[in-house]
Amino acid sequence: MPTILVVDDSVVDRRLVGGLLEASTVCTIENAANGVEALARIKDALPDLIVTDLTMPMMDGLELVKAVRTHHAEVPVILMTAHGSEALAIEALELGAASYVPKSRLATKLSQTVEEVLAMASASRGSEKLLGCLESAEFVFALTNDPALVDPLVDQVQRIVGGMGLCSFSGRLQVGVALKEALLNAILHGNLEIKPEEIEEVADQLIQESDESLVERRAAQSPYAERRVRVEVQLNTNEARFVVRDEGPGFDLASVPQPGNRGSLELERGRGLSLMRTFMDELTYNDAGNQVTMVKRREGCAETGKDGEA
Repeated sequence: MPTILVVDDSVVDRRLVGGLLEASTVCTIENAANGVEALARIKDALPDLIVTDLTMPMMDGLELVKAVRTHHAEVPVILMTAHGSEALAIEALELGAASYVPKSRLATKLSQTVEEVLAMASASRGSEKLLGCLESAEFVFALTNDPALVDPLVDQVQRIVGGMGLCSFSGRLQVGVALKEALLNAILHGNLEIKPEEIEEVADQLIQESDESLVERRAAQSPYAERRVRVEVQLNTNEARFVVRDEGPGFDLASVPQPGNRGSLELERGRGLSLMRTFMDELTYNDAGNQVTMVKRREGCAETGKDGEA
């Protein structure tokens, strides 16, 4: 049973977060009121995951991310963000946080994000030693519009990236998060043309697994049923390059708030693009908006800045 450490200076918020997680995830919840208290608890017993607020006294979430990355890099950190904390959140993601959830969307996004990060962390820890001998790899997938295909593909990529030594443990998690965002965006928004405001309905139906979901209905209809997501992965000892292309109409990137803009982290598509931009060293879209190219360089070899940001 995983142990999740919830860090927030508000007793009410700690109880809220703990209640949400216990209601949907089999886990043990520990609590801390700030980063200093969190590090003391981590020293006594290492948690499987940390969920932390950004703004706290004594030691805030940003300083906590730095300390965890330095001393306990195998422990993923998820941020809880509020309006006005976008710049701090992006900085924390760049320092090694695995993901984030806007406080306004804890009820709908927290449990899903926690389960995804825990699954990715578990997969990364199981990388085989043989992959340490791998010098290069290239493969191409033509995915049907089935979200169930995403996690196995991400798992495989994480194992190879980790085995080749391209990234630290937290870096492998970030590659997985960014790739998963790109793949789900290509399937749901691209090929199936499901609008961002419909995503919450889709998520609820996927979890319930009762009646046929919006994804299943759309995927069975023409022209959506004939569309595929093409995924090209090229890996060598210096970098990992991912090209994800859907067969939908594309979208206008100018319509999505840029990173750091107020509210950009609150939107479903804005959140995904922010994670992809932050976790990859390069991110570019084609003119049609239906193909994204992402590059992750070997840690210690990344150039200053991120080229080609849309």
